[in-house]
Amino acid sequence: MSKSQQGSENQGGILSDRDIEGLVARGVVTATPAIAEEQIQPASLDLRLGKVAHRLRASFLPGRGMRVVEKIRHLALHEVDLSAGAVLETGGVYIVPLLESLALEAGISAFANPKSSTGRIDVFTRMIVDHGAYFDHVEAGYQGPLYLEVSPRTFPIRVRCGSQLAQLRFRCGPRGDADEQLRRLLDNGWQLTSGTPDIAGGLGVRVGLRAGGDAADGIAGYRARRHAGCIDVDARDHPGAEYWEPVRPDSSGAIVLDPGEFYILASQERLCVPPTHGAVMAPFDPLMGEVRVHYAGFFDPGFGVGENRAPSALAVLEVRGRDVPFILEDGQIIARLMYEPLLHGAGKRAYGGGQGGNYQHQGLRLSKHFR
Repeated sequence: MSKSQQGSENQGGILSDRDIEGLVARGVVTATPAIAEEQIQPASLDLRLGKVAHRLRASFLPGRGMRVVEKIRHLALHEVDLSAGAVLETGGVYIVPLLESLALEAGISAFANPKSSTGRIDVFTRMIVDHGAYFDHVEAGYQGPLYLEVSPRTFPIRVRCGSQLAQLRFRCGPRGDADEQLRRLLDNGWQLTSGTPDIAGGLGVRVGLRAGGDAADGIAGYRARRHAGCIDVDARDHPGAEYWEPVRPDSSGAIVLDPGEFYILASQERLCVPPTHGAVMAPFDPLMGEVRVHYAGFFDPGFGVGENRAPSALAVLEVRGRDVPFILEDGQIIARLMYEPLLHGAGKRAYGGGQGGNYQHQGLRLSKHFR
């Protein structure tokens, strides 16, 4: 599809790696040290922690007319030096100035989300900016620093200046109709899902609990162990069994989610995202039950694309039970995936391409931190 066709049909879209490189070249995104090539993903920019974390007594939004540093002055309990690495404790709320800052042009807004590996170790992150009234949203025309709220929910984590926990996406123009995008992709020959498409406010994603992609031992997923050791976010050699316990379904193919517990589950169907699109999974829908799904809700262009456009990857789901015990049954719709076009078509990179992809063609699996 040509640039002009996409612009007329969708009246907006997310920026690809080519566009992000242009933003960096024009000084729309700046950083010290300079942004490295490996930070630029197919449709997002990886963000780096700065040199200090501020331990807060509570989360906050600055609101109109207030800068983040002014709120930190009132709410900070102490500072944590990240220059040589430090531990952020479970249950703590920290604000970390990022190395990147923005000088957004008119018509370009930005949106943040945790990286996939961050969500899979139950680390909750949200971006805030000066005068911001919303989390994870940077309005067009914003000029100023970026801050990341970091709250480890199950495991303490070791981080350092330069660690990458979140990523930033850029959008030009308004967001189009998600269901219209889905139908257009299906009409153009994209299968998108190995199951029957359920389109209603996005593509329905069903949870797979019978064997969970691991038929050898019937594992439906994993539950995080409380009081486990610290996870170094920049290491990949942690012993998985010390942090996770397997979850198996009952005879009916169901599991009970305990309130406050964190689970790694997987979709029943295999999915894919065309190289011309990105996709976002909504983190919480009260109409689907007492669960929160998928902290790290962005799927890169090219995710799960197999031979002949066939979907090849399960969606791994970060699930937290909420107020009451909740029975989750095999095949139950647990989330919805909304597709959005890239503004100028496919970029230079696709997920799983030259830079690789830790979760391309994945089944049920833990984050890259575990051997």
